Amino acid sequence: MSGNPVDIEMINGCISNDRRAQEKLYKHFYGSMTALCLRYTRNEEDAIEVLHNGFLKVYKNIATYNNSKGSLYTWIRTIIVHTAIDFIRQREKFFSKTDLEHIPEPSVDIDALHRLSAQELLKLVQKLPTATQAVFNLYVVDGYTHREIGTLLKISEGTSKWHLSQARKLLQQLLLNQHLLNE
Repeated sequence: MSGNPVDIEMINGCISNDRRAQEKLYKHFYGSMTALCLRYTRNEEDAIEVLHNGFLKVYKNIATYNNSKGSLYTWIRTIIVHTAIDFIRQREKFFSKTDLEHIPEPSVDIDALHRLSAQELLKLVQKLPTATQAVFNLYVVDGYTHREIGTLLKISEGTSKWHLSQARKLLQQLLLNQHLLNE
């Protein structure tokens, strides 16, 4: 196994069920993976649940990690995203089987977005309906295509497009409401 010596040491320790190595891996990726979990959940409690479930999967499957296919960060991130999607599916039965192929794209006020801090934007995204929030994060933040989102969430591409359109529409309304409150 070639790669970063610190990663190799953590990986080998985790394969051996070494608690110190597991703790080191967890601490190393805690911040970035927690931020990822917060994007997919409604609150910190749910985010931590997703994070812990994801790391259990990481520890269980660490022996299958192949650094020639990507960095350890990318591998863990993929597991955490899939864990978040599983969490969403378990919590809510929200996916419509409706296939909506031609949805107009509402615009979002870019200037308003630039005035928001990352924390404020996260709070707005967390107000979206669960499915819409998941599609928004997968498409806008994580760069998945509608086809990939459809496969991950077991919905059609059209339904993914509808959720993205709905996210933009709702975010636009939330931004407008926030702007009116600040005036």
